[in-house]
Amino acid sequence: MSREEIFQKVQEIFRDVFDDEELIISDKTNSDEIEDWDSLEHISLIVSMEKEFSMKFDIKEVNKLENVGEMIDLIKRKMDKA
Repeated sequence: MSREEIFQKVQEIFRDVFDDEELIISDKTNSDEIEDWDSLEHISLIVSMEKEFSMKFDIKEVNKLENVGEMIDLIKRKMDKA
C-alpha cells in the first residue's frame, strides 16, 4: 500500500472518530489543531488504525509520535515489514 493510500484511510478514520466529514488533516496535523482531540479520542484513533491496518502499536511507538505524518510513516514501516 502506498503512503498516499494510507493517508487517505487515516483521513477517513479521523473523520469517523471526530464525527466531522469536513475535517482535513495534513502530515503536520497534531492534537493542538483539533479541538476535540483529547486522550480518549487519541485512544480511539489508535484502536481504529490498528483495526483498519490489522496491526498493533507499541505504546512506546505511539508516545513518540508528534503529528499525523509520523503516524502514517509508522504504519507504512510496519506494513513494509509484514
